Amino acid sequence: MSATIPLNEAQANLKRLIDRLAPGEKIVITENEQPVATLIAQQPSRQPRPGPGIGKGSVLHMAPDFDEPLEEFREYVE
Repeated sequence: MSATIPLNEAQANLKRLIDRLAPGEKIVITENEQPVATLIAQQPSRQPRPGPGIGKGSVLHMAPDFDEPLEEFREYVE
């Protein structure tokens, strides 16, 4: 979607215009009915997912009873 707005109105309401823009939407700012600028809302950026194996080597110690069942479940395992 695209909207057109005069420069003096854009100057008076810039914060509101920016907050109202949806990602990819644009507003054309005009002066004397001629386009002078365009506001385009950015797409929200996503953080890239870390690659597999990012934590490899980060476990420095593992308790000897790591694989043992918890006390609460011991009766169900035996």
